[in-house]
Amino acid sequence: MTFRQFAFRNVLRNKRTYAAYFLSSAFSVMIFFVCSLFLFHPELSRQMFYPVVIQAMVGAELIMYVFSFFFVLYSVGAFLKTRKREFGILFMHGMTDRQFNQMVFLENMIIGISAIATGILSGIITGKLFLMAGSAFLGVPPLPFRLSLRALGLTIASYVLLFIVISMFTSRLMRPKALIDLFQSGQRPKTAPKTSPWLSVLAAVLLIVSYTLAATTTASTLALRMFPVTLMTMLGTYLFYSQLGVALVRRMKNSRRFTWKRTKLILLSSLHYRLKDNAQMFAMVTIVLAVSFCSVGVFASIPVLTKQFNEDFPAAIGYIAKEGNTAEREHLQTIRQELDERKIPFETLSFHVKYTEANPDSSRSEVPLTLMSFSDYKEAVLMAGLPFNEPPLEADAALVLVASQNDRAYIRTRHHVSYQIPDTDIRLREVGYSEHAGVPEYLLPKLDGDDRFGGLVISDDMFERIPPSRTERYTGFYIEDFRQTEGVASQLAPRGAVRYEMNRPYALTVSGTLFALRDSLYNMLLFAALLVGTVFFIAAGSFLYFRLYADLDYDRRHYATISRLGMTDREFRRIVTGQLALLFFVPIGLAITHSIFAFIALQSYFYLSIAAEMGIVLLSFLMMQILYFYFIRSQYLRKLKQTLI
Repeated sequence: MTFRQFAFRNVLRNKRTYAAYFLSSAFSVMIFFVCSLFLFHPELSRQMFYPVVIQAMVGAELIMYVFSFFFVLYSVGAFLKTRKREFGILFMHGMTDRQFNQMVFLENMIIGISAIATGILSGIITGKLFLMAGSAFLGVPPLPFRLSLRALGLTIASYVLLFIVISMFTSRLMRPKALIDLFQSGQRPKTAPKTSPWLSVLAAVLLIVSYTLAATTTASTLALRMFPVTLMTMLGTYLFYSQLGVALVRRMKNSRRFTWKRTKLILLSSLHYRLKDNAQMFAMVTIVLAVSFCSVGVFASIPVLTKQFNEDFPAAIGYIAKEGNTAEREHLQTIRQELDERKIPFETLSFHVKYTEANPDSSRSEVPLTLMSFSDYKEAVLMAGLPFNEPPLEADAALVLVASQNDRAYIRTRHHVSYQIPDTDIRLREVGYSEHAGVPEYLLPKLDGDDRFGGLVISDDMFERIPPSRTERYTGFYIEDFRQTEGVASQLAPRGAVRYEMNRPYALTVSGTLFALRDSLYNMLLFAALLVGTVFFIAAGSFLYFRLYADLDYDRRHYATISRLGMTDREFRRIVTGQLALLFFVPIGLAITHSIFAFIALQSYFYLSIAAEMGIVLLSFLMMQILYFYFIRSQYLRKLKQTLI
């Protein structure tokens, strides 16, 4: 038998332990390959939203590749530790360090190359299905399957490099110092796990503080709090399993009223040992699950923004002619001609927008101010078919014009301002915020540099009195279904918008084109998040699978001993089911709790509720975990019963 054959047979002998790791790696390779098929598909490259596909798929591939590196590194190291007695026998029979490194390298590469081949083959078989799903998300005709050599080469090169680096790295770190450490692996009696009351309290404090900060965050503090809250949650999660969880289980064991009933004593007998020994693994599973839930949930919630699209862009096509624009008539005629050619009925509305300089209370320097009359604002809202219930403005009262409905989340942190018009006795006082955008987003300069608000709505009398520094004309085209305008005025606005700050003589928005691009972006991001989230979810399941089967020999001896004391089959199933349920559902329960507070923080960024989307995502993952639990439970009970018979 050659050395390569010896390494190959080692892998076959440990196939039960390596099964979940192999399948997870193969699945990661398959998803990476499928993303590459999208990335290099020739028909997608001709689509207007192809840059969106590139961003989504490159991002997904980078995330999966980095995650795969750490997942494989951790898994290989953990698997090798379970084979310490086997390595001890080999060293006792004369294996050298060089041979050990070569054996570990060959074993890892055998598994890695097999996973790459399996993943690519699975990707080829299921590629058409994924392309159809991606086409449905993007709203394009089904994409034909094209086996791209660039996708194939990128996948093979990336993962061969990954497995080579990890194989070389792990083989150098696994050489033990003494044979006695190998032979006594798993045989030494375990001492009772010790916990620190201070660290247990710290775990509770970190989680409570991070949850509180997440629940009380606002749109303006979301970015500031994100990093410290994430760091505290990760540290608190690890301390929960290594300190607080162990202390709670020990406290339950010491309570006779709770423990001395049925099989609870046996159920809890080794749980605190497992929590302490596997704290790193449980923390990793919890964090990976939480990241999986949040990545899918975030992008499943983002399409909520499309529900308010008509509010943010009340005119199907909006046009601002800046002062000195000599091509206004030509541009408007081009738009009318295209709408007529498409036989799209439309109505138009035009009015002037004034600009002046003002001194706000919060600053001594003058700032530019955009002004719109109340009657023009009202007519624009009614032309868009939106309800209008705002009372007329009087005297110096002014409404802050919201640029987008989603920006209402920032209102609570903004204070009202008063403005003094220079060289006049006119003073404007903010009294509230407009219920509607009035003018499509991107068409007006921002109020005092704030990207979320687009000027002031004032009374008609005040609008007439204020001398402007310049005046511009707004023209809106109103259509019953704004989606029909996709591709209109593509010469003037190739991607649906020319923003006010782009230094053009005009600003323009085409709602149909913007909606198509935004919808494609959100759907592509959701599709990529589903792929990445599924990889994370399966990886978390493989961690649990490995942990169970790594302890299988110990559990066999444990339950065989208890069965001699008269344990019934019903009690046996209850004990095993209870321990498995704790190992499976404590991490996912804590991950769901993390995700709920993450979604509460995210809700501060959205004007509309995302509770329904959040609930669907979490419930879907929970159902998959329940199915996975029952599958593993049936297999694990069958393995243990083979010892008891």
